[in-house]
Amino acid sequence: MLARWEKRLSTQGQVTDGWLLLATFSLLVVGWIMVTSASSEIATSLTGNPYYFSIRHGVFVLCSIFFGLVALCIPLERWRSWGPGLLLLGIVLLIAVLLIGHEVNGSKRWIPLGIANIQASEVAKLCLIVYFADYLQRYLPEVRRDWGAFLRPFVVLGVYVALLIFEPDYGAVVVIGGCMMGMLLMSGAPLGRFGLVMIVVVAAGGLLAVAEPYRLERITSFANPWADQYSSGYQLTQALIAFGRGHWLGLGLGNSVQKLFYLPEAHTDFVFAVLAEELGLVGAVGVVCLFALLVFRGLRIGRKAELRGWAFSAYLCYGISLVFGAQAFINIAVSTGMLPTKGLTLPLLSYGGSSLAVSCVMVALLLRVDAEMRAKMRATQAARQAKKQERGER
Repeated sequence: MLARWEKRLSTQGQVTDGWLLLATFSLLVVGWIMVTSASSEIATSLTGNPYYFSIRHGVFVLCSIFFGLVALCIPLERWRSWGPGLLLLGIVLLIAVLLIGHEVNGSKRWIPLGIANIQASEVAKLCLIVYFADYLQRYLPEVRRDWGAFLRPFVVLGVYVALLIFEPDYGAVVVIGGCMMGMLLMSGAPLGRFGLVMIVVVAAGGLLAVAEPYRLERITSFANPWADQYSSGYQLTQALIAFGRGHWLGLGLGNSVQKLFYLPEAHTDFVFAVLAEELGLVGAVGVVCLFALLVFRGLRIGRKAELRGWAFSAYLCYGISLVFGAQAFINIAVSTGMLPTKGLTLPLLSYGGSSLAVSCVMVALLLRVDAEMRAKMRATQAARQAKKQERGER
């Protein structure tokens, strides 16, 4: 049925992917509503205005849509030419946040700009995807054949990972590393090489996990949060209580109990737990389906571009889709107790300007790829019709 509707819309002159737009704007609206609900109590406590975070988030959404529209107007060829420059920009931002960054909860992740803060890892994530998509376009045969071309991206990735570890921001390390590995895998690189790389990655991750006591504590508390529910397992147990309260249809919008200073970071990292408490299993599954639709449409656009021989566009779509999928999965898995606690936002849903802006730009890039393919298709069809008419006149 989905394919039938897509075919019908394409014959009527559709200029973009309507399903991708539907998923994106639905998540933005749901996110604004849930941030408003989840932040009302803490906003009242901090500022006296229950809608303080809601208003700021609404401004972030409007600004992010504006940034997305600007990105949508930029041709893909220009994005490709910016690849090396964006790579350097990402490194500069990650270095700058270590020098002048604003520290919150022991991590330096934000560069203060007066009225707003820039989360360096979010911008660096997009910069690395654009550069790596350009790299795969230029060296795709070598990546599939030679060890050198296969390993060179890991040198760049290693620089990003090292800078992120110094912040520290391990959630971004996992997302960026998984995205790059996924792009390499989808480029057709030999599976045997991935096995060797995965052994190194798993070993390095294990060493990082036990190198600091607080990381090991997170892992042990994740395995059994109820063993120390008022200390290391507090955040996860409160999130699980929120899920338990939600049942099938939830307590109703605005009726969350856990947002009343029980669940920390209720409007940022754990907004999904409040959503599940207020909207129940039905609402939580609905949001998961919206993310699945967004990722599916992104991968579908990338596959169409790959079949047309547009390597840069294809791997750009693959990288963006993998980031959305990985970040959404990790955030939801953390909220439900499937993974250790990580400070990772839920794309398009959690409170935060940097995440929203970068997410909207990423969606705009997907739409740009789709729009350029449709424009090329219409131009090809018009040329064919013109040739047919010319032959008929003769």
